[in-house]
Parts: sequence; C-alpha cells; structure tokens
Amino acid sequence: AMTFGQCVDAYLAAHEGEWRNPKHRQQWRNTLGDYAGPVIGDMDVALIETGHVVKVLEPIWTSKTETASRLRGRIETVLSWATTACYRTGENPARWKGHLENMLAMPTKIAKVEHHPALPYRELGAFMADLAQMPGEGARALEFAILTAARSGEVRGATWAEIDMDLALWTIPGERMKANNEHAVPLSDTALDLLRNQSREADLVFPGARAGRPLSDMSLTAVLRRMDPAGAIWLDKDGRPITVHGFRSTFR
Repeated sequence: AMTFGQCVDAYLAAHEGEWRNPKHRQQWRNTLGDYAGPVIGDMDVALIETGHVVKVLEPIWTSKTETASRLRGRIETVLSWATTACYRTGENPARWKGHLENMLAMPTKIAKVEHHPALPYRELGAFMADLAQMPGEGARALEFAILTAARSGEVRGATWAEIDMDLALWTIPGERMKANNEHAVPLSDTALDLLRNQSREADLVFPGARAGRPLSDMSLTAVLRRMDPAGAIWLDKDGRPITVHGFRSTFR
C-alpha cells in the first residue's frame, strides 16, 4: 500500500527528466501538497474516491479556477500512475470527461481567460523605431523576439549553431520548445541585419552579463520598463501596459 503523498513523490521521481524547467516540477509538488495534501495526502491511494477528489477541488474551483483545473489534472495523473503501478484499481475518480464534468462547472464558463496585454499592430512601427534607439543585449533580444514571434526563453537561449544565415533560418531544437518539437523560424531581412551586428564571440546570440550565461528572464521586460517607466505610453487596447509575450499576439 502507498499513500497519495508517497505516490506523488514516486511519480515525480519517475518523471524527473521530463521537466526542462525546475519551476514546473516544483509547481506540481506545491499545488498537490498545498491543496490535495491536507485532504488525501495521508490516505491509502487505493481508497481515494470521487468524493475525496471533489472535497479537494470544490473550495477553490470558483475562486482559483485555473489552479483548480491544473490540480485536477495532476491528481488524475498521479492516480493513473498508482493504477499502473498496481496500488489501486478501477476508474480514475479525478477524470473529467463523463465524470467530474457532471459535478463541477466548466472552468471556461467560470473564469475569463486573461490574455497577455499586446500592443495594437498599427502602433508597432513607432514602437520598433523607439526600441532601435535602446542600447544593450536585452533590447536587441526583444527586437529579435518581435521579428520572429518567438518566446522570450527561446530567444534568450538562441545559439549561433541554430542559425543558418545563408538559408535565413533559425532552427530551435525540440528540447528548447514548449511543445518539445523542433521549430523552424524564417528570418526576415531585418532579423538578418540585426544578427549581422551581433558579436560572435560567445555561443549565445544574446549573451548575458556573466560569461556563458544567457540573459535573465526579466531582461526583456526591463527594456519595456525603461522605454515606458510610467507605463502610460505603450498600452494594449484596454489601456494596460504591454508585455513581452503579448508581441506574439501583435504578430498574429
């Protein structure tokens, strides 16, 4: 027999290599420990039923809907592991389709999805002109991210080995992509010109201040703040200060 808490530990240990970002692994442990732990953490995993899962989810289902939805999926995954490992039998009480969907409101009906504030595309030309005047690797990385519609982490981790200037192509390996699939990004003339002006002394296209280390995850956001310290110039359509990730919506 194993408790649910022990199954969480065993599942995380078995899938150690799947988390490219240690934060994701810690998020799994934190949500399961904080919300499921007090209710079912010490229970024999074989005895966990639908009522126990609902007891975990109901208190936060409407107030923290996104967290609750992720928590349900994580509980389902751990219970599936326990079934495969022969610590429990029967249907998974945390499954959504045809089961918990009958007892809990649809998450999409409760919480409105909050999109990242994005600059209206008609203002992008003026923004890029301002950005071109900003010095530093962070500013060039932000320019490149906008020109390629890439995520901040993909740009900060970009290496010269991934870029083919002759083919005008940036090939991001699967292990650096959110979906774990290799991604080919065509490079515009403007993106190529930007790259030609970058130093090739380091392996990284946009190296950080410390040798061999990429820019920090806040470096691109810091450029936005320096450009608009009051957060009152570059705004989305709802009047909110724009974000780096929002430029993917601007591009689309």
